[in-house]
Amino acid sequence: MVHFPEKPVYDMDDLAALLRILRAPGGCPWDREQTHRSNRRNFLEEAYEAAEAFDRDDPDMMCEELGDMLMQVLFNIHIEEDAGRFTTDDVTDHVVRKLIYRHPHVFSNVQAETSEEVLVNWEQLKRAEKGQKSTADALNAVARSLPALWRADKLQGKAEKVGFRFRDSDGSLDKLDEEVRELREAVETDGDVEEELGDVLFAAVNVGRYRGVDPENALNAACEKFIRRFRAVEESAAAQGKAMETLSGEELAVLWKQAKQGEKAHET
Repeated sequence: MVHFPEKPVYDMDDLAALLRILRAPGGCPWDREQTHRSNRRNFLEEAYEAAEAFDRDDPDMMCEELGDMLMQVLFNIHIEEDAGRFTTDDVTDHVVRKLIYRHPHVFSNVQAETSEEVLVNWEQLKRAEKGQKSTADALNAVARSLPALWRADKLQGKAEKVGFRFRDSDGSLDKLDEEVRELREAVETDGDVEEELGDVLFAAVNVGRYRGVDPENALNAACEKFIRRFRAVEESAAAQGKAMETLSGEELAVLWKQAKQGEKAHET
């Protein structure tokens, strides 16, 4: 049994010390066995839970979830410390130097009076830092681990900065129509549905860019709407003494239409 001191308030050093105990001999077998790969999903789940706390603007939830995120960061650093590849100080040194380098308008004599100018400078400095000699290099450097809709949005944004974009939103809508037709053709002819569906989603993200719509937010909102309407359909079926699985497609369509109309009436 390991004794960990009781304190009124634990600080960052206490968290680091606790994690070292968990990963040391005599600590927790599960913690000692973890690798970056085995812990990857936990890391991502904690990040999304922190994001949900932001969305809810819930300070108690933020405090808890940011603590979980901080634990995940230190946990993965300790894996590398144990392997002798880098330390916590190496990590903090790297990020401090990067922030100083990418904020010359604060720490040097570069002028940037607006957020837009800051972002332009940031992108140029990042490309120089990463040795990206072309926009294609910058596109290739966008993390493949991003949610696909966000990755598509980021790729399109970088391409747009060098003029690779439709003249107006009509062009993006026309492209979406074209991709939908190709998807329909692929379905009807047993073609490459996966490729064509990907093209539809990529084109849909581009439409959103012209309206300033975050594609992840849009799809999440659609998911929430689906849940609300499905619940209304299920409750309507139950009120009729019926289980949803016993209803015909036509009956379900009627209930779905009613749920949709009821929701829109409530909004007005």
